[in-house]
Amino acid sequence: MDVDSVECLSLPDAAMDADDVGLALHPHGGLLAAAAASRPAAYPKAAAAAGGIVAPGSSVHELLECPVCTNSMYPPIHQCQNGHTLCSTCKARVHNRCPTCRQELGDIRCLALEKVAESLELPCKYYSLGCPEIFPYYSKIKHEAMCSFRPYSCPYAGSECSVTGDIPYLVNHLRDDHKVDMHSGCTFNHRYVKSNPREVENATWMLTVFHCFGQYFCLHFEAFQLGMAPVYMAFLRFMGDENEARNYSYSLEVGANGRKMVWEGTPRSVRDSHRKVRDSHDGLLIQRNMALFFSGGDRKELKLRITGRIWKETQTPDGACVPVLCS
Repeated sequence: MDVDSVECLSLPDAAMDADDVGLALHPHGGLLAAAAASRPAAYPKAAAAAGGIVAPGSSVHELLECPVCTNSMYPPIHQCQNGHTLCSTCKARVHNRCPTCRQELGDIRCLALEKVAESLELPCKYYSLGCPEIFPYYSKIKHEAMCSFRPYSCPYAGSECSVTGDIPYLVNHLRDDHKVDMHSGCTFNHRYVKSNPREVENATWMLTVFHCFGQYFCLHFEAFQLGMAPVYMAFLRFMGDENEARNYSYSLEVGANGRKMVWEGTPRSVRDSHRKVRDSHDGLLIQRNMALFFSGGDRKELKLRITGRIWKETQTPDGACVPVLCS
């Protein structure tokens, strides 16, 4: 019996033969082993392990794919009287009607398919992006939520951009599609001008990308409403994971008329959304009155000059930490 024909049927006249069911469900049976062995080059860890490992795109993997949302199904897995399956999340969305045959779903569980799932080990869904890990079916989804190989979201804050990808792809996307300024070096000196400092709605705020230490950093500057008055905020995000971001530090400084404000901190990873960083106030925060004081003149126009630098701390032989700027 071919694996594609494995179904979960509740009607007596459509029930599977017991020998067929046993063959499909056996965790080390020939069908599952064949599914894993069909892709040994792509999954070296899978090829070396026992025969319950199934590659994405295999017949067994397709059986566990919900026909509505196309995500992997986890117990409870539901089925209609004709054996069509779907996940519990989608069952609520289809108003108790099978999306395949339109029959009423009821509360029939597909226990056979749930048993199949328990016997499987699957590669992370980000295997094509470099993740080599293999997980039991039911713990795979927890890993994928935190997998270091998962794509990054576009860090551009001026629009609701849905683009995802790796860092080189997103750098090109920011430059070509969002026309973001790109700079090399670990120091910056930027001037921000706004004709109406009291207007923060529908404002387009600045994003600049810096390349130093072989990494990319996003410098954000924007305004938002805090209480009854607008505030201005500058902060840095690292284009990489949080554990890498901790290797770097940065400072921001704004001032004029004999006064200055200085911020020092660690850049946040772009894994943290722009809004999450902004709402945590993790950056240089400037109240409007102070911003207008730094702007000088008649205080009717915002003119802020923000300077800063990025550095990486290295440890000397005697154990001291010394900040190092990029060359």
